[in-house]
Amino acid sequence: MPVAASLSALPRIPVVIFSAPSGAGKTTILHAALRQLPYLQFSVSATTRPPRGKGGVMERDGIDYYFVSEQQFLHDVAQDAFVEWEEVYAGRYYGTLKREIVRIAASGGCAVFEVDVKGGVNLKQLFGEQALSIFIQPPSIEVLRQRLTGRGTEAPDEVARRIAKAEAELAYHGRFDRVVVNDQLERAVAEVVAAIEQFTAAYRAGQAHPIAR
Repeated sequence: MPVAASLSALPRIPVVIFSAPSGAGKTTILHAALRQLPYLQFSVSATTRPPRGKGGVMERDGIDYYFVSEQQFLHDVAQDAFVEWEEVYAGRYYGTLKREIVRIAASGGCAVFEVDVKGGVNLKQLFGEQALSIFIQPPSIEVLRQRLTGRGTEAPDEVARRIAKAEAELAYHGRFDRVVVNDQLERAVAEVVAAIEQFTAAYRAGQAHPIAR
């Protein structure tokens, strides 16, 4: 996965990285954390995949993702617009935009990234102790399979592909700062919120962030 050579030109703010195998529940937990911690701001990623719908509600451009063409995405790559980017599946690109960090820093917030597992590992390496990386782990692969099937947003072959990818991604959990098992949603949310509050406490108190780049 290509990553930026340096972050020296970007504002220095705390960042929280959420990663998980597909279907582990990271988006649900992330949204709960965003509601409880108003100083957190979601960094909107760019992707070439089409918007998805769930419960009759479609994902929104500029809110959930910036939905762009492959041509536009690769143009942005050439313009060094990303902190990191990856072709997660054939023709499906995702990337973390530098301009989102600038936007969030200007508002005084702390940035939250929702990225795939390899992206999370690479962002943690890039940001170092400036970042808190959180891995949301499903109770088991079988539970994950049931969740993916129950969503009804992917065909059976897509579910099989995501399960195979999830089995490989679970091996990365030890490379994250915190591993939260999502076996009970309220408990998982509480654990995540407590970890973020502890990590961002000094910054929110108006002190210099304890970690320098």
